[in-house]
Amino acid sequence: MAGKRAALVTGASYGVGAATALALARDGFEVAITATKLDNLTATLKQLEGIGARVVPVALDLRDDAGIVRTTAEIVAACGRLDLLVNNAGANVRKLAAEVTAEEWDAVMDVNVRGTFFLTQQVGRHFIAAGRGGCIVNLASTHGLVGTAERSTYGISKGALIAMTRMLAVEWAQHGIRVNAIAPGRLDTPSPSRAEKGASPAYMEAVLKRIPLRRQASVEEVAAAVTYLASPAAASITGQVLVLDGGLTVA
Repeated sequence: MAGKRAALVTGASYGVGAATALALARDGFEVAITATKLDNLTATLKQLEGIGARVVPVALDLRDDAGIVRTTAEIVAACGRLDLLVNNAGANVRKLAAEVTAEEWDAVMDVNVRGTFFLTQQVGRHFIAAGRGGCIVNLASTHGLVGTAERSTYGISKGALIAMTRMLAVEWAQHGIRVNAIAPGRLDTPSPSRAEKGASPAYMEAVLKRIPLRRQASVEEVAAAVTYLASPAAASITGQVLVLDGGLTVA
């Protein structure tokens, strides 16, 4: 197992995380997948095992500093190496800025910024010590690039993630570590909030009118972008934000 490329994908219970784990497995990676509870990974694990992938399921709460250190070590030990980190796990709150509580703010920032940074730090330390370089792909959002009502806390956290991408890309380039971000716009994904809104034809019509291509991106398209950024074809790409939004942010 030590010679096989290994990837760690956080938040892999459904949606982008699950699709990314599958895409990477098909591309030849051994995949470590995380969720806050192991039971949440059952469906993804079944899909990965169904295609004959080598997979390491791990429970990881990004709010647990000791857990981050322990989990990273466990994954490296289980896989024999680590070549790619996909920071997909995240928290969200949809609320007017004037109504956001300190507890809600902390709940989002502790996962999207603090926990993601310290997991990346642990993986970065492994990359540096191993001396093989490495690749990090952060799942940001168009909410981190443009202003949107009721998305202030989430958008601020994703803006911070984009800044982290650029800072680490510069600092770690000397070690052969590439750091990039993907910023999806409206996604066709089964998250509870989007499933509820997506059931309204009027709401979806209004959403699609704002998108020049008049379509949502699929989670498979995001996964394909991750696979590309992790590939030798992207060897000169670092510190960049790849926007998948159907033209939303340029319209």
